[in-house]
Amino acid sequence: MIYAVIDTNVFVAALLSRHSNSATVLVVDTLLNHGICPLYNQEIINEYQDVLHRDKFHFPSESIDAIISTVQKYGISTERVASFEHFPDPKDVVFYEVALSKDDAYLVTGNKKHFPQTPIVVTPAEMLKILQSL
Repeated sequence: MIYAVIDTNVFVAALLSRHSNSATVLVVDTLLNHGICPLYNQEIINEYQDVLHRDKFHFPSESIDAIISTVQKYGISTERVASFEHFPDPKDVVFYEVALSKDDAYLVTGNKKHFPQTPIVVTPAEMLKILQSL
C-alpha cells in the first residue's frame, strides 16, 4: 500500500481539470478507489474544507464531500512529526510533518518548490510512476 499526504493544490487542480487523464485527476481517482492510503490530521481536513469550499472555485459539494469522506474513512489520522526545515509558507509545514509520521510515505504536491527537496515530496506525475512501478 502507498501512503501519502495529498496537498490541497492537487485536489484543486484535479477538480479544475478538463482532462480525465491529467496526473492530478488520476492521483485523485486512485485515492478515491483506495489505491493510495491518505495520511491526514485535523489541520489538513480543515484546510481541505476551507480551500475546496471557496466561492471562486464553485466545486460541487458532492465532489468535495467524496474527497474528504474518503480521506477520513480510508485514511490514517496521524500526528505531526516535528521538522526543522525552512518553508516559504508556514501553512505547508503540516503536510510535510504528517508525511513524516509514516515510514515510506509521500507528500504529493503540485508545488515541490514550497517543500524541502527530499525523495518523499513528489509531483502527481511522479506519484503515478511510483504507483505503476508496484
